[in-house]
Amino acid sequence: MRSPRDPASRRIFYGWYVVYAIGFVMTTTAGLAFYNMPVLLDAFVTERGFSVSLTSNATATFFIAAGTAGLLAGQLVDRFDPRYTIIGGSVIASLALLSIGALTEPWQLFAFYIVFGFSYGLCGLVPTTTLISRWFERRRALAMSIGSTGLSLGGVIFTPIAVLLIHHFGLSGAAPWIALAFFLGTVPATYFIVRASPRAMDLLPDGDAHDEGGGAKVAAAEMPLAQVWRSRFFIALAIAFLFALGAQVGGIAHIYRLANVRVGVETAATAVALLAISSLVGRLIAGWALLHMSSRAMTVLLMGWQTFTLGLLAFAEGHSFILAASILFGLNSGSMLMMQPLLLAEAFGVKNIGRIYSVSQVIGVIGYSLGPAVAGYLYETSGGYTIPYLAIATSSLIGMAVFSFSGPTRPAAS
Repeated sequence: MRSPRDPASRRIFYGWYVVYAIGFVMTTTAGLAFYNMPVLLDAFVTERGFSVSLTSNATATFFIAAGTAGLLAGQLVDRFDPRYTIIGGSVIASLALLSIGALTEPWQLFAFYIVFGFSYGLCGLVPTTTLISRWFERRRALAMSIGSTGLSLGGVIFTPIAVLLIHHFGLSGAAPWIALAFFLGTVPATYFIVRASPRAMDLLPDGDAHDEGGGAKVAAAEMPLAQVWRSRFFIALAIAFLFALGAQVGGIAHIYRLANVRVGVETAATAVALLAISSLVGRLIAGWALLHMSSRAMTVLLMGWQTFTLGLLAFAEGHSFILAASILFGLNSGSMLMMQPLLLAEAFGVKNIGRIYSVSQVIGVIGYSLGPAVAGYLYETSGGYTIPYLAIATSSLIGMAVFSFSGPTRPAAS
């Protein structure tokens, strides 16, 4: 074992550079894709005259395409260098964003969301969280919470910029700058810093020395894929996140328009920014809390909090109430996204985590797609956002109930 005075023992583990690079990539993809969904929805409605229901349905195809691409990404990152999957998706996404200024017909709107969603799936959560899971074992929760802060920072940094660009220059004028920002925020960091796994650099997870037996711990956690697909825990987790993340995506997709309709555009932009800031704070709090409580208990707590805050948004009226409800909702939203890959890696190991997470996520696509679409449909039929947000709060409650009865992590030994 190395002496503490050995310079090699004081060298920063390269996995942390990977975490920071992935965090930067997540900042870009979240800010210009995930958190940008409500901004684009409102812009297509107000500037291009598309109906809320039509645009909500088009937004739903984004998540369907992203989930489908996630399956492909899971296969690719388990077999090849993940950098090329992320870079390929980033290039396609940048070109898709370049086209938003030219969209005038409904079919073009759907085509944009399908292409953009598919490319986002290639450079989004599946490859990025898979990479972090590979580089860490003992400190995986901490690494995941640090890297995934980019999901919140994106809403703080890039989404407000996108709002200002679209507000002042319209979709046509903003498109080239948004596309360029997406490319520069993903491709260079991925190519020059990210590496596929510790093994690619003759390292072990967490920076353990080869004589410390770190590899045995990782190998012991693996489970054959055939067992994974049949396990009660995997099935219950996938269904629970279908309802819970479907509710979250529906709430986020419409929160900008909810604030805009009830108060105005300035409150709407502030609500999205505060949601993203509180999401960052909430994720850091969750990362600290996971040192003292189990991932399962944290997940139930987050789903319950989400149910409560979506209910608040259903009745939020006025500038202060909407902003306060957005902050409370944001405290939960960032943490929830990192729990799914973290739970799966803890339960089934990291050897096939790309495929395991991608299958779980594609099941959740049903929720991702229905969340914004159902909220948009209920908005138009009810004439407001009270009923839509009560509906998605109910969906979150169902997710919490399902996960609460997910049973043991692993099936009984045969």
